[in-house]
Amino acid sequence: MTRKILFVCRGNICRSPIAEGVFLHLCRERGLANKYIADSAGTGDWHVGQAPDPRAIAAARKHGVSLPSICRQVELGDFETFDFILAMDRSNFKDLSALCPAKWQSKIKLMRDFDPDFNKKPDVPDPYYGSPEDFDRVSEILLHACSGFLNSLEKEPPSS
Repeated sequence: MTRKILFVCRGNICRSPIAEGVFLHLCRERGLANKYIADSAGTGDWHVGQAPDPRAIAAARKHGVSLPSICRQVELGDFETFDFILAMDRSNFKDLSALCPAKWQSKIKLMRDFDPDFNKKPDVPDPYYGSPEDFDRVSEILLHACSGFLNSLEKEPPSS
């Protein structure tokens, strides 16, 4: 059974495309690419149709990660389609929870819940108004969090 994961941030040009790319990269490295489908989306529609921010692409490339996504906005059908919906921060989590029908609320999680190094910081910081170094930091956070998430998936049996 293929499991589907959606990574969500505000605009879908920084954090969520990096998370999607990192997750897919880790799946390929571990020989698990056929077990998972990943996508990313934003809660807002400002950047629909655009490629990820060039700074996100550059930061991911430093880890050998490519970013295949084209920006899109979260749709109601995503809550049914995806097995896990990972919000980059508490604000995204709140926005997703408000949109999500009650029967699928349990699919929404915070990305950093899976980061073994999160040090009680629940949010992946938004680097959009920051420097290239902020994008590098976010890439590192997402490498840890995506690895932790993939580890947790491989420990638990798939739900039917």
